[in-house]
Amino acid sequence: MKIIDKVFGTRSERELKRIMHQVDEVESLRPKMQALSDEELKGKTAEFKKRLEEGATLDDLLPEAYATVREAAKRVLNMEHFRVQVMGGIILHQGRIAEMRTGEGKTLVSTLPAYLNALEGKGVHVVTVNDYLAKRDAEWMGQVHEFLGLSVGVVLNSMTSEERQKAYQCDITYVTNNELGFDYLRDNMVIYKEQLVLRGLHYCIIDEVDSVLIDEARTPLIISGQSGKSTALYEMCDLLARRMHRGEDMQELTKMDAIMGVVQEETGDFIVNEKDKVVNLTAAGVKKVEEFFHIENYADSENLEIQHNIILALRAHNLMFRDQDYVVKDDQVLIVDQFTGRIMPGRRYSDGLHQAIEAKEHVKVKRESKTLATITFQNFFNLFEKKCGMTGTALTEEKEFREIYGMDVVEIPTNVPVIRKDLQDAVYKTRAEKLNAIVAAVEEAHAKGQPVLVGTITIEASEELSRMLTKRGIQHKVLNAKFHELEAEIVADAGVHGAVTIATNMAGRGTDIKLDEDSRAAGGLKIIGTERHESRRIDNQLRGRSGRQGDPGESKFYISLEDDLMRLFGSERLIGMFNTLGVPEGQEIEHKALTNAIESAQKKIENNHFGVRKNLLEYDRVMSEQREIIYEERLHVLNGESMRDFIFKMITDITESCVDISINDDADVAEWNFNELNTLLIPTIPLEPVTPERVEKPKKNSLKQQLKEEAVKLYESKEAEFPNAEAIRELERVILLKVIDRKWMDHIDDMEQLRQGIGLQAYGQRDPLVEYKMSGYDMFDEMTQNIKEETVRLLFHIKVEQKVEREQVAKVTGTNKDDSVAKTPAKRSNAKIYPNAPCPCGSGKKYKQCCGRKA
Repeated sequence: MKIIDKVFGTRSERELKRIMHQVDEVESLRPKMQALSDEELKGKTAEFKKRLEEGATLDDLLPEAYATVREAAKRVLNMEHFRVQVMGGIILHQGRIAEMRTGEGKTLVSTLPAYLNALEGKGVHVVTVNDYLAKRDAEWMGQVHEFLGLSVGVVLNSMTSEERQKAYQCDITYVTNNELGFDYLRDNMVIYKEQLVLRGLHYCIIDEVDSVLIDEARTPLIISGQSGKSTALYEMCDLLARRMHRGEDMQELTKMDAIMGVVQEETGDFIVNEKDKVVNLTAAGVKKVEEFFHIENYADSENLEIQHNIILALRAHNLMFRDQDYVVKDDQVLIVDQFTGRIMPGRRYSDGLHQAIEAKEHVKVKRESKTLATITFQNFFNLFEKKCGMTGTALTEEKEFREIYGMDVVEIPTNVPVIRKDLQDAVYKTRAEKLNAIVAAVEEAHAKGQPVLVGTITIEASEELSRMLTKRGIQHKVLNAKFHELEAEIVADAGVHGAVTIATNMAGRGTDIKLDEDSRAAGGLKIIGTERHESRRIDNQLRGRSGRQGDPGESKFYISLEDDLMRLFGSERLIGMFNTLGVPEGQEIEHKALTNAIESAQKKIENNHFGVRKNLLEYDRVMSEQREIIYEERLHVLNGESMRDFIFKMITDITESCVDISINDDADVAEWNFNELNTLLIPTIPLEPVTPERVEKPKKNSLKQQLKEEAVKLYESKEAEFPNAEAIRELERVILLKVIDRKWMDHIDDMEQLRQGIGLQAYGQRDPLVEYKMSGYDMFDEMTQNIKEETVRLLFHIKVEQKVEREQVAKVTGTNKDDSVAKTPAKRSNAKIYPNAPCPCGSGKKYKQCCGRKA
């Protein structure tokens, strides 16, 4: 492939050649745009819109529109798009991913396609990874769009529905991926059209596209309501888990072992598989559970809840680690994002794992929530008519972007050649040796004034290194999930002469690190990776913090054979080879075999994660099709359409169905099962009981027709009871909306239960996904039938004097991905009344003996 690339150029180079004529055209218009006054430049927007109305396409307008934005940015921000940024802007307009190195000005690039596509008046969403960046970019880049006459909005976590509506009505809206996804779900839970905040999913530009569509895509968006389930079982299982003993890991048997009948002895009460994050009980463990809960047979189906919860408790104690996977703050368990190192308040582990961790950490165990609405990022972003993205690192995941999102990746060259030195990994035998070497490297760089950014994977590692540097008297700043409020400011200062910054993973992503002159002279920003991440892409992102726009810099990763990546995925042969070399303690090793082993381990994990995301998507596709049907029906109701024909269709469908179930096609009237027919039909449609005497014609189809006509007449008589036609039409909408929402929410729960149990199908040599699809379709058909029956039954039995109003069928209690936004504490509006103070009602009694007692 490398020889072909040398002869014909890489695929990205070939793709860029195709758009060079447009880039040249944009650049050629520079003098023309410079000659325009501010008013003339602003007037271009109205001109472009008029040309679109007259039949021009966005592609026709692109060169001139991009040249207009380029000149506007120069006048407003004193920033003029480089040639490579114009290339990136064209790739984004085409609905593709532009891979641009860190520091190449991706934020400025997005102004080009955002402006061009906003000219259609359908709205453009610029999606960022956190509220800080959304607000910053809207205020910063928004100036260019506003100068050219377009409206700019921003959606933040703290905003009300009214503020969101206003922001989404703007030509260009800056918003985080989580807020946008949840607004879509919430829009499909509202009960009045006026409550909708979005206005369609037309075109989105996703900044840090790999973070949004890859890293975040393993967890679906979930809006939750309160569940009534007790929390006592979590605490009991936690108590038992503390008394159980972990057995030795079972070694993987070879084929020869299996042939020779080698059997491994189980030890302890449970065994933990760290690699696959699985816990299994041994026979001794099962016995302990039976004795603790006084149950005869652990495997009985009636003990499913105990089985589930004891495994959760053991997972919480053996696979979930404080200050690595989560932190405990203000009596709450808060998840740490493994990709960014940020705390995510409001996000909770699903399926009871969060409650198990709460029990482990002795904080209040919150009740499990009920899922009211859910969607994966894959399915959500695929709803857009056109989408594109930009990032510094996407090529390693190109296959996934193409297969799941239909977007290819085009690598954009840097404006100035990269001169950063990426040094070979330094490998040490033990973790202690590695940490000592890192501290020595920091000390050496610090002594000559070279700024250092140390990237760690866990909070624990960042704090350990901080303690070691403090002992050496090296001043430094620590940026991890516990102190992320100041992350942008801390990261921006990481390039100052002599600065030492320790940061978890990619904290402060999207913030430029600028070097001062002394820093450049000292060799630029030195990046130290304390271990390799599971994903090569995350390692590349850390490296990319240094060497922006031709700045000097260097990067180096320090690895030990005790690191999780090497311990769980590195080969035994490699560790054996290391021992054979007889490396003295503390000596650094650089060896091609070691580097290859690390790359191989990372590729393995990346493939595993791709498999998880693809599997999630395959399962969610079933729900996605069903979701779109339900949401479309809701929209008909919200739009105030008449549901009369729809209701009549339901009535006739139910009547036909009841006749088909009760009566065989070739049976004589004497053999018709009238009892069954009446039992099925009358509770829903209160007709006169069907008897042989009432049958007008002795044919099944004739009976169907007769009963359908009777049911329609009965409903027409119900309509006549209402004062006007609109009253019954609104009643139909209210009841239909309520029934659809309640049944859909129950269906989401049922589908989740189905998915959790479907893995057992694999034991019967059947494909779980196929079984899930088949069962899921059957369950959806059953749900739609139940919607019909309940809607019709309620409408036939409603009393005219009953007041029926639209209301949400469940109270939203939160989401699993609330952004980490500082919430303002609630303030008391009135002075606090103490028990012995006079009661404010004026009775003359003490508060505790008057209104206080009633409260």
